[in-house]
Amino acid sequence: MSFNDHETAIAAAEAGAAVVRSRYGTALGRVDKTGGDFATEADIAAEQAILAALRTHRPGDAITGEESGSSGDTGNGRRWLVDPLCGTLNYAVRNPLVAVNVALRLPSGEISAAAAADPFSGETFWSNGHHAGVRRDGRDHPLHPSPESTLVDVNLDPPFDSHPALLLSAPGFTGTFRPRVLSTTLALLWVASGQRAAYVTYGSVRDSVHFAAGTAVCRAAGCVVTGVLGQPLHTGAEGLLVAADTATHAALLTLIRDSWSSAGAPSSSPADSSPASSSVASSSAGPS
Repeated sequence: MSFNDHETAIAAAEAGAAVVRSRYGTALGRVDKTGGDFATEADIAAEQAILAALRTHRPGDAITGEESGSSGDTGNGRRWLVDPLCGTLNYAVRNPLVAVNVALRLPSGEISAAAAADPFSGETFWSNGHHAGVRRDGRDHPLHPSPESTLVDVNLDPPFDSHPALLLSAPGFTGTFRPRVLSTTLALLWVASGQRAAYVTYGSVRDSVHFAAGTAVCRAAGCVVTGVLGQPLHTGAEGLLVAADTATHAALLTLIRDSWSSAGAPSSSPADSSPASSSVASSSAGPS
């Protein structure tokens, strides 16, 4: 069967999700990484299933996998970014808040196709670079971002500094929004689907297997996607701010800049721009 790029991403993500689902709740060996991080046998097996799908449908492309590193031909400049199990810490303690991410980065840096599968809901969120949707039971449905929930996820995965804590404790934040902490791709997907109002993470999100797919889905769904200080993504201060609409983005941006200043950092970046212009900047990725 011949697949286009976003169908290839969907097929690969769903192959990984099938492995993650089948191994859930079983005894899993661990492979230690740096900083207390680890992978399970399910991470590794899911990545192998994803790589097999990509090599079948796109044998001429390069791949970067979280567990296996870089492989394949780099001649055409196309590279697949693979996160086989975003939420390993959750998964290892039998918490099913996880996702499987696959994204295609072009030589320009643009993410032109992406899929993020939730192994337990059976949903696969996708983007073809222009449109986004969610596939349930083989049928595609549109995504409708909404700020109605007022729920905002803030990534607290280490390493991090004082900025997330200052934002969460700011009276202006708790008076308007309700904080949640979900350090997996699901947080981004839920902004795209209207289940969250926004998502904030600090630190580098460039060329990361963790964020490429979710960011691409959010952008194609019509969310406002910028750097953490409102600048075009991957310029100025590192980080990511994704909001369901411009009003939510503006309110959070004010709070973030205020908390940034209180931490002794500049409250603006030379690359700052309005949300309207920065929301169309190229997408890529960073850790979840």
